[in-house]
Amino acid sequence: MKTYLEKSREELLSLKSSLEEEYKTQEAKGLSFNMARGKPGASQLAISMPMLDVINGDSDMNTLLGNDTRNYGDWDGIGECRRMMAAMLGVKKDNVIVCGNSSLNIMYDTVVRSMVKGVCGSVPWCKLDKVKFLCPVPGYDRHFKITELFDIEMINIPLGEDGPDMDMVEEYVNNDESVKGIWCVPKYSNPTGISYSDETVKRFANLKPKAEDFRIYWDNAYCIHHLYDDGQAEILNILEECEKAGNPDIVYMFGSTSKISFPGSGVSAIATSLKNMDYIKKFMTTQIIGHDKINQLRHSRYLKDMDSLKAHMKKHAEILRPKFEAVLTILESELAGTGIGTWTKPKGGYFISFESLPGCAKDIVAKCRQLGMVLTEAGATYPYGRDPQDSNIRIAPSFPTPEEMTEAAKLFVLCVKLSSVEKLLADMDD
Repeated sequence: MKTYLEKSREELLSLKSSLEEEYKTQEAKGLSFNMARGKPGASQLAISMPMLDVINGDSDMNTLLGNDTRNYGDWDGIGECRRMMAAMLGVKKDNVIVCGNSSLNIMYDTVVRSMVKGVCGSVPWCKLDKVKFLCPVPGYDRHFKITELFDIEMINIPLGEDGPDMDMVEEYVNNDESVKGIWCVPKYSNPTGISYSDETVKRFANLKPKAEDFRIYWDNAYCIHHLYDDGQAEILNILEECEKAGNPDIVYMFGSTSKISFPGSGVSAIATSLKNMDYIKKFMTTQIIGHDKINQLRHSRYLKDMDSLKAHMKKHAEILRPKFEAVLTILESELAGTGIGTWTKPKGGYFISFESLPGCAKDIVAKCRQLGMVLTEAGATYPYGRDPQDSNIRIAPSFPTPEEMTEAAKLFVLCVKLSSVEKLLADMDD
């Protein structure tokens, strides 16, 4: 079978005509699919409904230490919830602060604190001429939005199968004092689904930052979000590796139950060194009296420990897996061997990353929208929304049903084919 790149002009024109007819047929159906974000579907949300019955008006509202969760206190989180989040993140309880419902909020606050007050006594970033962040790409758009908001210069770092290009990371971090941080999603990365290798984690831990206030922003959002029982990704514990390397303070780890219990009503946490925690405490105890301890109590009584968490996440996997497989089956059957696209086959997380022919991503997303299928904007997986190749598209299969995902994947493939043919024909004309 010829790839699209090997077809003659006449063959491409004939294919374009048939694809346009199919496109018109699909457009007339008025379909509606939303795959813009990694939004859990209704069946996933239903899994956690029993959590709402764990606490009622007759419940004992005291923590295991006897503190009343209805009252002030436990600014850093109730003990049992700190222990639960520590187990989930694979760290020690003493290194964990439990916060509100969003780890993104913690990341935002951490950047703001660094901007206005510095990092553990360093010069506030707002007083510096230049502040830079390294951004593995393709990556998480909301990370990039935070640093863009504060006019922090973002530098693209290519993301491979084992993690970011560590030669580039080391070159920047070890030699440029204006590089203050790097965004990381180390396990089932958003959007590619890759997980960092042991070597990558060790190289992170052994960085020799030129800037004393450099920090790794380790967003461990998908640490227990496996899709399969076999082949589950395991990564080294970055806090432990940093301690071994004599760099205990260079990392902040973030996590939440947003895609474990209820998005917007879960609990989040930051894990870091005791020195960093003491510095954070100075601000947090002024900023808040305490986060929602009743919600923390509800989560810790329902999810309890790692065995409970794993059993709970297995239910999520059973719902998500058919949706991912529906997309991958269509991509493989329709696009394998065509030369017009490649895609990841994640073992966990929430996304599939698709690479089109250069210059086609924006057009594919626009064509999909015309057919009623909403995807994340092309370019969103790069800082400033600028994908230099205009080729990366993030597919989020979680919200539709498996049947809807099969239909949506067929529409996506149609748009990929049509856009690719138009691009190849335009290149011939040029």
